[in-house]
Amino acid sequence: MAYRLVEPQPKDEVSPGKNACLEAYRYILLARVLDDKFASLYRMGKIHGGVFLGRGQEALSVAAGLALRKGDVFAPLIRDAAGRIAFGEPIVDAVRTYLGSPLGPMRARDGNVHRGRPESGILPMISHLGAMISVVNGVLLANRMKGISGTVGLASIGEGGTSTGAFHEALNQAGVERFPLVVVVANNGYAYSTPNERQLACQTLELKAPGYGFRSHSVDGTDLSACLSVMNVAASEARAGGGPQLVIARLLRLCGHGEHDDAGYVDPRLKESTLGRDCLKVAEHHLMARGWASTQDLAVWREAAVEEVEGVVAQVQREDGPDPYAEEWRALASKHLVDEPPITA
Repeated sequence: MAYRLVEPQPKDEVSPGKNACLEAYRYILLARVLDDKFASLYRMGKIHGGVFLGRGQEALSVAAGLALRKGDVFAPLIRDAAGRIAFGEPIVDAVRTYLGSPLGPMRARDGNVHRGRPESGILPMISHLGAMISVVNGVLLANRMKGISGTVGLASIGEGGTSTGAFHEALNQAGVERFPLVVVVANNGYAYSTPNERQLACQTLELKAPGYGFRSHSVDGTDLSACLSVMNVAASEARAGGGPQLVIARLLRLCGHGEHDDAGYVDPRLKESTLGRDCLKVAEHHLMARGWASTQDLAVWREAAVEEVEGVVAQVQREDGPDPYAEEWRALASKHLVDEPPITA
């Protein structure tokens, strides 16, 4: 059975206005500039480990971040810089993590994207293969047991991760418990280098939703306005007691899996299709076509984003590196629970 894409079906979403689109665009722009800087630092040997860019997926990511409120929980993935920024993560957290500063949220213990601030609702990523959905479920269950209502949990995942056991178990639990959960699937056509038709037997990913008790939503992931609309609907339904929601976004990863990957396996026809559109350029066209921004505005905002990123990188590069001899080798979030060894004579 050949896997096929489905055209997004309009539901009851409302098109976002000028202010919403401008805010989202500027977050996308900042995330793109930040990612480009990380790629440059990686090529210069300044970053050790992997660098994973969100190029082409920022519209979906920013819509996810903006659909959330204070008190919600967000489990972002490796391409969610835009969503992180929109949800309130300062870019200095990202820079410090990538450059190994002990002042970062992970105290230089991780040079990749496994960063977060659980107290602020951003969960550090364990794995992008479905593992974080059950973690979000756990937070939502804890909220229920504490009598906390009106909160939403959102977990990002790629279409490859929908084939894992962790995905199945987490969605089954969320459906049974009717958690206020939103699972956002960025279907970029490839599970690393494996195309959809080689790893999915179902005709569409949307068909997975009813089996788990989820409502499904489809969206063109290259269209910022559409992403904002659909994500607001999904989050609002979950928040209002409508049960868990599954959002399937069609888009294309406009880079390799990581900076180490040239993505030579991607079908050139996909790159030339509407899936290969750059969501940043699509958003710029949307803003200018409605008279909400001019080419001069776009240039000014880009210059400001570059200045902000360069300033933060320069700041972090001046910070001292970690000292392993002064490190308390305990879990960062639970070191107060560690018993001290008994004092012996």
